[in-house]
Amino acid sequence: MKQRPRESRRTAAKMTDIARLAGVHVSTVSRALAGSPLVEASKRKRIVQLAREHGYVVNPVARSLRLQRTQMVSVVIPLQHAAGQPLTDPFFVAMLGHLAEAVTQRGYGMNLQKIVLPTHEWLDEIIASGRSDGVVVIGQSTEHETLQRAAANYLPLVVWGAQLPGQKYCTVGSDNPGGAARAVRHLLQGGRRRIVFLGDPTGPELRQRYEGYAHALRDGPPGTAAPRTVPAELTPDAAYQAVRECIAAGEAFDALFAASDVIAISAIRALTNEGLAVPHDVAVVGFDDIALAAHTTPSLTTVRQDLEQGARTLVDLLFRRLDGEETASVTLPAELVIRDSAPA
Repeated sequence: MKQRPRESRRTAAKMTDIARLAGVHVSTVSRALAGSPLVEASKRKRIVQLAREHGYVVNPVARSLRLQRTQMVSVVIPLQHAAGQPLTDPFFVAMLGHLAEAVTQRGYGMNLQKIVLPTHEWLDEIIASGRSDGVVVIGQSTEHETLQRAAANYLPLVVWGAQLPGQKYCTVGSDNPGGAARAVRHLLQGGRRRIVFLGDPTGPELRQRYEGYAHALRDGPPGTAAPRTVPAELTPDAAYQAVRECIAAGEAFDALFAASDVIAISAIRALTNEGLAVPHDVAVVGFDDIALAAHTTPSLTTVRQDLEQGARTLVDLLFRRLDGEETASVTLPAELVIRDSAPA
């Protein structure tokens, strides 16, 4: 019979000693030393202190072999529909920061990958590489069918995005249509009647935001103009140029609902440079509530996504699925935050 490596026997014996001294099970020691939030903070601190006092050092290689896990999570951002959107976009920076915090608390690390020019097997290749124990995908882009195919055979997969009809994979996301509808109703209550949508409603999340926008307009008071889109990628330069071209073409509008804060802020810059006052001539509402939104001039009215809660939920569901649990998708509330660009 093949024997375990001597290092594994030594590590297990020492962990047993720490468990005996702490009066807990060996599995509790393992979780505590990995920094798991599942162990109460005071107990975790005591176990770590005992380990230090008795010279116990975690062997990460032996631990991974024993658990048959890599202790890594793959975080993938597919951007086929918006190849120009950089990872420095404030939404990605915030989401990745919160994900890193949540993953680190579980004693894991993160692999990050941006997919711009995919093959049909890009997700299958990431899963088959064995470099991580599970996969978090940020956004569905145009890859709904790829995610569907992977979910049929791979449980530890969670996606930040929209819930879609017939969806097989687990998602966490905001109430995109509800948040958008609240934003547009706020504009209508302020007397705006010619409200345009700024963005590209190709991806599922932005399509839901457009649907919420359009639904609110269709239920608007008499004189409300029909839904109208000013196409723009989710980059500052693209949005700035799109708004300037719209004004130059003589299009009349008194409010603008942007698919993200980044392009809303660029829209304000374009409107100002064209001699239009925000919000007097054109009110502007964004979506995300990035950190900069409260500090623009004027400050940006927007729909807040709770990205910290979203990241924690993504990681929680991923680890539950790693343990073999089928988890349902989660939709988080989206809150309208009223500021100066579209006041009450």
